[in-house]
Amino acid sequence: MNVDKHINRLLAELLPQPSVRRIVVLTGARQTGKTTLAKQLFTDLNYINLDAPENRDALRSLSTFAWAKTVGNAVIDEAQKVPIIFEKVKYAYDEAGITFTVLTGSSQLLLLKKIRESLAGRAFFYELWPLMQCELNTPSGSADASFPLLDTLLTERSVSSVLTDLAPMRLGSQSYASQAAEDYILKWGGMPALLNLSESDRWQWLKNYEYTYLERDLADLAKLDDLMPFRKFQQISALRSAQLLNYSELARDTGISVDTARRYLEYLRLSYQAVLLQPYYRNLTSSVVKTPKLYWMDIGLWRHLTGVKGDLSGQLYETMVVAEIVKWVRTRQRDVNVYFYRTRSGNEVDLILETSSGIIGVEIKSRTVVVPKDIRPLRMVAEQLGERWCGGMVVYSGDEIKRLGDPDIFAIPSKRLLQAAAP
Repeated sequence: MNVDKHINRLLAELLPQPSVRRIVVLTGARQTGKTTLAKQLFTDLNYINLDAPENRDALRSLSTFAWAKTVGNAVIDEAQKVPIIFEKVKYAYDEAGITFTVLTGSSQLLLLKKIRESLAGRAFFYELWPLMQCELNTPSGSADASFPLLDTLLTERSVSSVLTDLAPMRLGSQSYASQAAEDYILKWGGMPALLNLSESDRWQWLKNYEYTYLERDLADLAKLDDLMPFRKFQQISALRSAQLLNYSELARDTGISVDTARRYLEYLRLSYQAVLLQPYYRNLTSSVVKTPKLYWMDIGLWRHLTGVKGDLSGQLYETMVVAEIVKWVRTRQRDVNVYFYRTRSGNEVDLILETSSGIIGVEIKSRTVVVPKDIRPLRMVAEQLGERWCGGMVVYSGDEIKRLGDPDIFAIPSKRLLQAAAP
């Protein structure tokens, strides 16, 4: 895939301008582009990177009363490296010595803990995730990345009203571009640094990323004398992406206690490596499974950790689709809750998207053809939800949007759902 290294990020238009009185907190996994984005958007602000020991020492020793005059409105990168600065920023902001500050950091635990204590009611939070398909497939020369069809579905009352009038298929260059964007995400994930590297260099970069994550992000999150148990836990957790979470099995296979397994998984979640989807059980049968499901958030990192470099699998495809949906909802701060549904007897709907209008059910199939049995779980849930049902989708790797049956259930290619909403 030929890509431009200067890809516009959809988070950019959400971030406030320095003319607004605001403390902005920009978080996300390491190497998702937080520094690049902050430098691009806030060119007139002082930029201070706390990866530099000299800068850390200077800000530690700087008097609180001198902050406004010495630092002023600024972008402070890796802010969690010097936790005491949060108190100094708070003082300068409350005294109107500063009006705008951007704090970035990739280790969510310390960063958010200190902000909750020091900047409660003052800070506005934004998350920068790895690149999404819709960001990769932006028309040449476009000033902005394109909103995916997913966003329209999340903000309308019914799936049918959105999908019925769309062209069933895309042809020519439009089809090629959307397929290329999806193929890229399925193979390499969304870390921006990979875009202009060779294939061999990409694998080396992913390997280096793991070491950097263990040595830097994990050092901020936890003081571990021995990183090997965590590294093994990380790999085993990745192998269980798209599966129900079982702490006892994770602990057994890693050779650690269940309490340690819980703590390690929390580190993965807080550093944006993985997410846990909770089961949906409101207004449905009491026999639902109440164990969360684990999903890895970047396919490139997932492939490196698992050693899976081959063709598409159901686990890989489901992980990609869920990660893309979660990234979009979290990036745009949509009022949408993402769940899954599964009963003890095995009836399952991969995703339940709870919007302000109601519920959208989503089944995910890596096949290029949808078969009748694929819609049975959606019909079951629709019947239980009644008027709360907004429609269902079978997301698959084929090419055609088509109605599958009542109540408002459609097949939709993932590359159409997750990319631009244009017909």
